[in-house]
Amino acid sequence: AAAAAGEDVGVDDERHMRRALELARDAASAGEVPIGAVLVDAETSTVICEARNTCEHSGDPTAHAEMTLIQEGAKKLGGWRALQRTTMYVTLEPCAMCAGAILQSRVGGVVYGAKNTLLGGDGSWVSMLRRDDVGTDDTAPKHPHAFAPNLEVRSGVLAEDCGKIMSDFFKHRRTLGVYGDDAV
Repeated sequence: AAAAAGEDVGVDDERHMRRALELARDAASAGEVPIGAVLVDAETSTVICEARNTCEHSGDPTAHAEMTLIQEGAKKLGGWRALQRTTMYVTLEPCAMCAGAILQSRVGGVVYGAKNTLLGGDGSWVSMLRRDDVGTDDTAPKHPHAFAPNLEVRSGVLAEDCGKIMSDFFKHRRTLGVYGDDAV
């Protein structure tokens, strides 16, 4: 399972995040926001499936890497309830939509790289994935999610690399005039 916050990054964490970064690069090359994700068996660390953002090419604003990963993972595992035995590796902190899907689908763990300072669902914009055990964050859930009470979250794995691919992508897009100066 994904390590709890504050624990050392493991070899598997780095290996899976590096693969997610490759998928993010593929997304960027295809003109998509560069986010990649890998779903693994939490016990064996075996890769179940992989995904990247496809919103632009599919015309579907919900075609985030995490959403596709959940759908494909449920199919490969024979049902969505089996997702509780998985860990999701994703290059960017999941947005609120993806965080909600992670909770509803009962994914067992989430490991992400860079913080999503504009839209993150793990405390950057809204706190959905971790609950507030100490009472210091009024926006955090006050009790575990009914479907994902034991969700394990780890952040900061290869954060610099994951953040750089995002900033480079949007910097390049702004020079092309594709996005305004207020883009991520």
